[in-house]
Amino acid sequence: MKTTVATFAKMKLEHQKISMLTCYDYTTAKIINETNVDAILVGDSVGNVMLGYPDTLSVTMEDMITYGRAVTRGCPNKLVVIDMPFMSYQVSVEQALVNAGRLLKEARGNAVKLEGGATVCPQIKAMTQAGIPVMGHLGMTPQSVNAFGGNKVQGKTLDAANKLIEDALKLQEAGVFSIVLECVPAKLAKIVTEKLSVPTIGIGAGVECDGQILVYQDMLGMYKDFSPKFVKHYANLADVITDAFNKYDEEVKGSSFPGEEHGFKIDDDVLEKLY
Repeated sequence: MKTTVATFAKMKLEHQKISMLTCYDYTTAKIINETNVDAILVGDSVGNVMLGYPDTLSVTMEDMITYGRAVTRGCPNKLVVIDMPFMSYQVSVEQALVNAGRLLKEARGNAVKLEGGATVCPQIKAMTQAGIPVMGHLGMTPQSVNAFGGNKVQGKTLDAANKLIEDALKLQEAGVFSIVLECVPAKLAKIVTEKLSVPTIGIGAGVECDGQILVYQDMLGMYKDFSPKFVKHYANLADVITDAFNKYDEEVKGSSFPGEEHGFKIDDDVLEKLY
């Protein structure tokens, strides 16, 4: 059965943990589709891990639609949430509604995610009233990296912690079906999780969140540019892939690949008639 936003609500109610991974391509989506992972985020982290940008700010709506389409074609059994990129929802409620609609119509996503607290509640209300499920995102919101002065843990002071709790409650009131908490102290994330009736999905926010999400290239040890403290490497595929590439290079240069078993045959009498 396909995972839906109703599944998230049921899992929160029954105290079942939710697992999410990012994904950006058809091949990986097909693999995740065969696993027990509950949902996929087509994150604007595509800018870092797929496009080589230093941050997420340069990612466009067209990027998210292209990568979102690829994922939804490969993953029919999972809830697929697609990030709204920087400046695709901040200008106006109308702009946000149109762009969110594109991610469902053109990319075939099941829900959208956007960053921010009280300031984006009007956009969230308009989307949910239009039948577009919305996931919120608080804490370290990467699109605000310049305002934060870097990637920093959020909510460590009394004022910041109170604001994060207030924003979470306002997002819930606006209609989000869940909220990502990124780089938030674990004890604060626990308080937020207990106050909300919608699930929290943590990334660097401790084990007491209702679920967790990681960038799949991070957890597989494929992305070497930067490794956040909150990442656990479940494999080290960068070394495996590097070894495979070097082995291929060695066999090509040594003429041991391709072998006879990798080729196709032609009858000798056909060849004789060529001369």
